[in-house]
Amino acid sequence: HFAIAPARLGALAFKPSLNNQNTSMRSTIRFATFLVCLAVIASAALGAGSERRILVYTKNGKGFVHDNIAASVEALKKLGVENNIAVDASDDPSVFTDANLKRYKALVFDNTNNEILDTEEQKAALQRYLKAGGGFVGLHSASGSMRQWPWFWSVLGGKFVRHPKLQPFTIKVKDRQHLSTAHLPESFEWTDEFYFVDNMPEGLHVLLAGDLTKLNDPAKEKYPGTKFGNEFPLAWCHEVEGGRAWYTALGHKKEYYSDPILTKHILGGILWAMGETK
Repeated sequence: HFAIAPARLGALAFKPSLNNQNTSMRSTIRFATFLVCLAVIASAALGAGSERRILVYTKNGKGFVHDNIAASVEALKKLGVENNIAVDASDDPSVFTDANLKRYKALVFDNTNNEILDTEEQKAALQRYLKAGGGFVGLHSASGSMRQWPWFWSVLGGKFVRHPKLQPFTIKVKDRQHLSTAHLPESFEWTDEFYFVDNMPEGLHVLLAGDLTKLNDPAKEKYPGTKFGNEFPLAWCHEVEGGRAWYTALGHKKEYYSDPILTKHILGGILWAMGETK
């Protein structure tokens, strides 16, 4: 019965009203579709920008190459799976471009050593990455990388000098609240290469320190001597060049990359470098 009433108004009166209504409905649908598309695009962009992704870099120049790299890469990928972090691994310095590095929350220099970048532009890309707020993580022999580049030393926290023979020593935890050390006791025994570095910048926040008093090292009187007292820093972090840098000297033995003492230590360092504090 309702369909009869509009007919009484006449065909000319009814059709324009229906057309207007349809036009308005189509416009509303198009606008709603447009808004949905915008939301999808914005969501995708936000997801891409906030993705927890790291680059594990393993390049070694001429000189000693650790046999722990395969084990360490496998461990880092496992940590990624367990902690919702995408992990890319490469030993190719061509990955150091602005476009590529901006994809990563942190760069992990995994037992890199000696000359690890080929060009000035690659070095500049690393500098720009850090200045834009990027994260830097150095593992073990990373302190022996780029030994002619003071900027790199200042970011990592020092330049490798030497180590005595592999041996057990005592490590003291200097900050038990940090993400990378909260799982550790106040002190513990560890067997490793005790790394000495120099050119350490001011402002490093020391996380772990090795006890020098019982260390078998005939050369320790020459360096570090008494500069650091009875302890020498073995892990630290700092904010530098606009970004965050974390380093640990631990990790010579490949077996350690399946040891939670080291893997949790490294995971905490990565999270901190990514800007996560809890």
